[in-house]
Amino acid sequence: MNAEKTIRTIPIEHAGQRLDKALAELFPEYSRSRLKAWLLAGSIQVDGFSPRPRDPVQGGETVSLQAEPEIEIKAEAEPIQLDVVFEDESLIVINKPAGLVVHPGAGNHRGTLMNGLLHHSPTLEAVPRAGIIHRLDKDTSGLLLIGKTLPAHTALVRLLADRDISRFYLAVCNGVLTGGGTIDAAIGRHRVDRKRMCVRDDGKPAVTHYTVLERFAAHTFIRVKLETGRTHQIRVHFAHRRHALVGDPVYGGRLALPSGASEELIAELRGFRRQALHATRLEFCHPVSGEMLKFEVEPPADLQKLLAVMRKDCLER
Repeated sequence: MNAEKTIRTIPIEHAGQRLDKALAELFPEYSRSRLKAWLLAGSIQVDGFSPRPRDPVQGGETVSLQAEPEIEIKAEAEPIQLDVVFEDESLIVINKPAGLVVHPGAGNHRGTLMNGLLHHSPTLEAVPRAGIIHRLDKDTSGLLLIGKTLPAHTALVRLLADRDISRFYLAVCNGVLTGGGTIDAAIGRHRVDRKRMCVRDDGKPAVTHYTVLERFAAHTFIRVKLETGRTHQIRVHFAHRRHALVGDPVYGGRLALPSGASEELIAELRGFRRQALHATRLEFCHPVSGEMLKFEVEPPADLQKLLAVMRKDCLER
């Protein structure tokens, strides 16, 4: 990839400000850490010199940024079929199937969404995490957002941090909820099982909003909106409320079969081996055009079948 050269002038009103802070305002499309790294590497020059990050600016200086994009990831590109919902020069929206791991890790070096993205768009090797803005658990299906360029990725990460990306999920939980509400309970790493998360007072703030879509004999179909995005947030919050998601292998506990359930429903519940959770909708402003984008995908066949069997069971009671 070729180095990109950008020349800008520091406004007079920044006089006296530290250079690193002035650069952050001059180049908002890049993260502060990346700008500092480029400055220290000599890839950013001010009036032909390479000053220190803490040096003050006077205003009016000419800043030249010329940096070869770094290779951010070493995952191998693989021809994995991707369900692309939307794509332009700045971003991609993917409908991830259940069972697909998002990032390579221990035991999953190949066959992940990241491997597929690098094959689909090789320039993503120069973007942090191959452009992936947020994550979904392996067995959660639905929409994922990817920034294709450094500026787009930086802008989208900021939107997510500022809670300006709306994420909606569909889920089926155990028990019959009387109505919608909000779960406001901090989440942190489990003290004993480090692979699990749990509600704990010293955890990070976590807020989940939900509405009831449909009630069944012993389950509830809900729409969930995330205000924050902690690891396993929806699964942990509903398990904490004793309404774990159907099929959740980590937080669901023992399979509880409702009394009087049809043989078909019993078989369906026993065979549903993943959390009944689907990321159905994304809403956010395009990082370049500013246009409000909205994407929505229906739940996959296994979740639709589960809902159909639950409806049938209710009618037959």
